[in-house]
Amino acid sequence: TALHFIRSSIYYLSFGKDDYIDLYLRKASGAAKPNYSDKEFSQVLANQMIHVIRNLYDMNVRRMICMGILPLGCTPRMLLDRYNSNSKAGEEDDDGRGCVEEINAQVSEYNKMLHEQIAMLRAELPDAQIVFCDVYQGIRKIINNPEHYGFEDVKSACCGLGKYGAAIGCLSKDTACEQDTSHVWWDLYNPTKAVNSLLADSAWSGSPLSRICRPTTIQELLSTASPSHPIPT
Repeated sequence: TALHFIRSSIYYLSFGKDDYIDLYLRKASGAAKPNYSDKEFSQVLANQMIHVIRNLYDMNVRRMICMGILPLGCTPRMLLDRYNSNSKAGEEDDDGRGCVEEINAQVSEYNKMLHEQIAMLRAELPDAQIVFCDVYQGIRKIINNPEHYGFEDVKSACCGLGKYGAAIGCLSKDTACEQDTSHVWWDLYNPTKAVNSLLADSAWSGSPLSRICRPTTIQELLSTASPSHPIPT
């Protein structure tokens, strides 16, 4: 039946990245300041995710995967914005080594809020199976030890032009590097297929990047029986 299909299905939720990108672009351009503080902005986005989870639960969805936000402060576009800001101020840049930690701090705050609220929601809705996947920590592990995972370039986009491949975005395959498997980033804000494959494998089985998804892996979530509690009328 349709009800069994809904309850036995797994729903994938991922949003918030574009909201942060828009916020940082407006800040970088000197546009009007947002109506929220950084912490309030993170809280608003986390609350929206929880609201969506509750709505799905009310529609009898019981198994959900919620994705955190990747380390935007390490993306090529954010590195370029920092480089341009430092150049205008006459400050020395570190040539792209390291990430923009102010940005990562806010993203980490959002991920922490979301993870904590999901944990509380699991206690409130015991027949719901909600998994939080922390792609932020996964990508940071890769960036901190790229050679271990087979990567060479942790700064520049494979597809793009200019410094960090971020001055002009990915327009066509002609602007792409020859070996995207050596890069962490594909374009201004998105990882390469090689990184996404590592994240997917780790989310599924817990390896090679441990505890990407909590409290269980997606494989374990799929193998568990779907909740069969009576449905309130």
